Amino acid sequence: MSISTPLGLSSRVRSTPFTRRVEESGVSGYTVYNHMLLPTVFRSMEEDYYHLKNAVQVWDVSCERQIEITGPDASWLVQMLTPRDLSKLEIGKCFYVPMVDENGGMLNDPVLLKIAEDKYWFSIADSDLIYWIKGLAWGLNLKAKVREPDVSPLGVQGPKSAELMARIVGEEIKNLGFFRFKKFNFNSKELIIARSGYSKQGGFEIYVDDFNEGEAIWDTLFEAGQSLDVRAGCPNLIERIESGLLSFGSDMTNENTPHESGLSKFCDTRNAIKCVGRDALLKEIETGPWRQIRSLSISGAAVPPCRSAWEVRANNIYVGRVSSAAWSPDHQTNVALGMIHRDHWEPNTLVTVETPDGPREARIVSEPFNP
Repeated sequence: MSISTPLGLSSRVRSTPFTRRVEESGVSGYTVYNHMLLPTVFRSMEEDYYHLKNAVQVWDVSCERQIEITGPDASWLVQMLTPRDLSKLEIGKCFYVPMVDENGGMLNDPVLLKIAEDKYWFSIADSDLIYWIKGLAWGLNLKAKVREPDVSPLGVQGPKSAELMARIVGEEIKNLGFFRFKKFNFNSKELIIARSGYSKQGGFEIYVDDFNEGEAIWDTLFEAGQSLDVRAGCPNLIERIESGLLSFGSDMTNENTPHESGLSKFCDTRNAIKCVGRDALLKEIETGPWRQIRSLSISGAAVPPCRSAWEVRANNIYVGRVSSAAWSPDHQTNVALGMIHRDHWEPNTLVTVETPDGPREARIVSEPFNP
């Protein structure tokens, strides 16, 4: 059954510094993310997908809220939140950090920016993570302030993103390393810009620290990018699944550990001795995860939207779930992400996915379609 219902808006769903420009650009779909509007489609999922892969898009990702931690105990508190060893995190560098609770369950998977020796920003996925962090800081009487600053990220994504940014802030930005950030002069204002983003097409994120400056920054990007075919865009479901980019709350929840979520390379559990969930994760390391995220190729025509998890079966036995799926024009198959039992996660293993349109044969893929 197809459901098309307009999103009921109220003051509980916050607008962003760019909402008016997004609507003027013809947004045709929204979701709610961190209590804010997040565009989901403009012209169509496939047209947005092709444009992202060939040109440059400006994304309103203000919903990637920042949690700022400052004070003498800031470094201590930040390390408590993740099994990733942060001892090598330098000012000007970004780390992707799985965050866990006392049981080792995922709470979020933000990007962490070290702004100063006693100042950090977590650029978070969709969750009320700030309350967990405030609780730890207060309960342990740490000298750390936890707040949400007025910072709204604006993404510039696509193969022409470096050229667009260079036209505005100078050629130096092309030398900015991946997951590095620096302050650049943008419209006579010093803004943090990181080489990062929620796509594999290359790009940047501008950390806009004044709500009232949002539209002027948006307009500058569009004026400079006219000859580059710049358009408004948003995270694209097809491209992110092809690229193996996970969505917290969909592909993984607090019932999954970082190891189940395929994030072991971002964990240094034995060294992260301050991490709240370290003991639980150490026990899991001994035996290995019993299930893990895998990419899948699902046969047949385009599948409908995956609004809730689809069961995965082998010989009529439940062996996992598909959490994200879409038709890929480039790969001419349905691409998907799912949590699969270890007895069935080897590449080329055939399974059955119970889609809303009926059972479909699927194959486990060795790596993301766009590695």
